[in-house]
Amino acid sequence: MRTIGNIGAGEVGSQLARAAVAHGYKAVIANSRGPETLAHLVDELGPPARAATAADAAEAGDFVIIAVPLKLVDNMPVEQLAGKIVLDTNNYMPWRDGHFAAIDSGEKTVHELRQEQLPASKVAKAFTHVQAPRLFLSASPPGTPGRYALSVSSNYPEAVELVTRLYDELGFDTVDNSPLSESWRSGPGQPAWLSHAHQTREQLAANLADARRIRYPVRG
Repeated sequence: MRTIGNIGAGEVGSQLARAAVAHGYKAVIANSRGPETLAHLVDELGPPARAATAADAAEAGDFVIIAVPLKLVDNMPVEQLAGKIVLDTNNYMPWRDGHFAAIDSGEKTVHELRQEQLPASKVAKAFTHVQAPRLFLSASPPGTPGRYALSVSSNYPEAVELVTRLYDELGFDTVDNSPLSESWRSGPGQPAWLSHAHQTREQLAANLADARRIRYPVRG
């Protein structure tokens, strides 16, 4: 599985594409403005990368990264994402996205809503509590003392397994914070989020355990 479909080419999406290409992946990248607006990024990444529509990126990827906020009216290529593992890097930020009643009440997490919108896909929350530049700055080989760790949440063990392998390739340990109903524990304002500069596997596990439900909006 060496081709990643990237839907979203902002700070997070473009940095994930850079990291993936640096580790031998092909990247098919889409944004909301059209493939022609991605020429600079594709030129930077070279032959392993190409620009596409969101539907084409979803179709081409062995798995897909969504690096755009969730909309209550789904705007993702559901058909092309069917049967695929989807890594959702989104965080719920009401000051940016507006308020979603089901999330504010604690009934559901933003990633449970994404899973509902993509019922034939296997959604995993990934890369949500690391700043984009740290995908390179904080990476280190397996076995490095104090290696930086990231969390993953999913209802599907195979999605957790894929993210764990990808994290390790990119230079990070993993803490499994499944299922998606627990994914709020690494969200904005929580200890795992506030410790984004560095946390080991043991520290991240403790931070996730220390999470408490908080009122929105939270800016950081």
